Amino acid sequence: MTFSGEFIAFMLLALAAVIGGVLLLNLTNVVHMIIALVFTFVSIAGIYILLSAEFIAGAQILIYSGAITIIMLFGIMLTKHNDTSEGKPSLWRRLFLLLGVLGFAFAVYIGIYNLDLAPQTNHLHENNTLQIGKALYSKHIIPFELTSVLLLVALVGSIILAKKDEKGGE
Repeated sequence: MTFSGEFIAFMLLALAAVIGGVLLLNLTNVVHMIIALVFTFVSIAGIYILLSAEFIAGAQILIYSGAITIIMLFGIMLTKHNDTSEGKPSLWRRLFLLLGVLGFAFAVYIGIYNLDLAPQTNHLHENNTLQIGKALYSKHIIPFELTSVLLLVALVGSIILAKKDEKGGE
């Protein structure tokens, strides 16, 4: 069995993403957890690049690795996060969790192994950003505009809620 460079890169990026996720769940310092999450986000962006989705990879890095991480750090700084009231999970709980994860992994493996997809012609590497822009602004303009209105309403609502908290506290 010969391994291509693309396969090796995918396996390394997938391993890095899984390691970042495991570290996120097992670290105790919240800032270290955020760094592990960034590690996972960047690894996923690398997988997107392997799939010839450069636009999505760029958005992954800008939005998730950048903006979402900064928002999470601000949330951590503004809240109390030194609560140590929860004890260490018992051995039975860890064993049950491990069995659940292994069962889920087996189900996913069986589902992918038995999946029979007919080969399709694809046009990867051909102006991905241009194709996304044309599809977004021609076929999907109504959902795009509705999303922008929804985000605007959420922004105005959060400002109104923040103003009410200031008036109530004085």
